[in-house]
Amino acid sequence: MHSKMRKTGLFAGCLMLLAGCANMEQPRPNPGEMTFFVTSTGPGKGADLGGLEGADRHCQSLATAAGAGKRTWHAYLSTQASGGLSDPKFVNARDRIGAGPWQNIMGAVIAKNVDELHSTANNVTKQTALNEKGEVVNGRTEKPNKHDILTGTRPDGTAFPGAPFPDMTCGNWTKSGTEGSAMLGHHDRAGPIDSPWATSWNSSHPTRGCDPDGLRSTGGEGLLYCFAVK
Repeated sequence: MHSKMRKTGLFAGCLMLLAGCANMEQPRPNPGEMTFFVTSTGPGKGADLGGLEGADRHCQSLATAAGAGKRTWHAYLSTQASGGLSDPKFVNARDRIGAGPWQNIMGAVIAKNVDELHSTANNVTKQTALNEKGEVVNGRTEKPNKHDILTGTRPDGTAFPGAPFPDMTCGNWTKSGTEGSAMLGHHDRAGPIDSPWATSWNSSHPTRGCDPDGLRSTGGEGLLYCFAVK
């Protein structure tokens, strides 16, 4: 009887030890070290973000609520301008997010620098592109689908040219109606076909209009990528 009790006690002890080790190995959320996240919500006006300034405020507000407000946060967005590179309205998303490196709230590194972020070596996936709360964002096969992330950006992180070329930024993030369009990326790297454009994290396809219903019709909720500039 005593031998059986000892074995039972040893078995229970081993289970507790294994459980303790498993808990030690699992990373815990660390908002203070977070430098990248997908927004848990959009500002609520479709693609009208209040321009770049409004989008940055949204990132900063969510980061502050999560405990990462000590950093300066910018939304990963480009803007268009008919004057081209010399026009101050022409802004490249890659030029406004700092130098890196960036990591999510769980400590997973997204990219070491801007060039890596815009290469095949980046680590933007459904498992790493978490929101500011550390939650996984719904992907293409889930309901509601939220994998469309607003960027207005080409694959290399640069802006599209302005008029007479098509609107790819919903009027530089000021439109919330059915007119206009914005380029999207897929945070889960999933699309209807296995093609670079369909699985791009930052430049997959444009929206159907700029209103909330138009964004939802292709699988989005007006979410943004936010990066800590410093």
